[in-house]
Amino acid sequence: MARTNGKSEIETAALDAQHELPAAEETDEPSASREVQEPVRAERDSELAKLKAERDAAIDRLARLQAEFENARKRATRDQQEFREYALADAVKTLLPTLDSFERALQVGEAEKSEFRSGVELIYKQLQDGLAKLGLRPIPAKDEPFDPRLHQAVEMVDTDEVEDQQVLGELQRGYKLKDRLLRPAMVKVARNSKR
Repeated sequence: MARTNGKSEIETAALDAQHELPAAEETDEPSASREVQEPVRAERDSELAKLKAERDAAIDRLARLQAEFENARKRATRDQQEFREYALADAVKTLLPTLDSFERALQVGEAEKSEFRSGVELIYKQLQDGLAKLGLRPIPAKDEPFDPRLHQAVEMVDTDEVEDQQVLGELQRGYKLKDRLLRPAMVKVARNSKR
């Protein structure tokens, strides 16, 4: 016997032939391997379907989040635009008493035109033009039908000369800034029981 690293050699002839596995029978259809592969394939298909469902749910969730983000972005843009449009509202409101004073000053002394009156008229016109550029518009009131969204009735006057609920006079002018009501017009309204 030859020497080998302290291990004994086993001769192939000495193997027990009774304990060997029989050779596999070769057939056209390996049914045993199919029976083993079918549960593995079913399990793999089940796992694949589960992964596809998770993927579809993740894609759906992503699409919803993207739509929600886009809506939030549009809402923020719209809010910023509204803020810009109406940021001047408080500033313009503080100027309204000045306009009222100009109107009252111009109503006094209609008989004679003086340089003082001409100067006040010029200042008043400049102030009106500047505020009109910012979007301030007066609300028409006199001889208009009463509109509670635009007019504030201060006095009801019984008369037969005009239609019922018609504005007879304006005590204080109302204003809009672009499409937003800043102050309603304070008016006298006709009450006509005959018409």
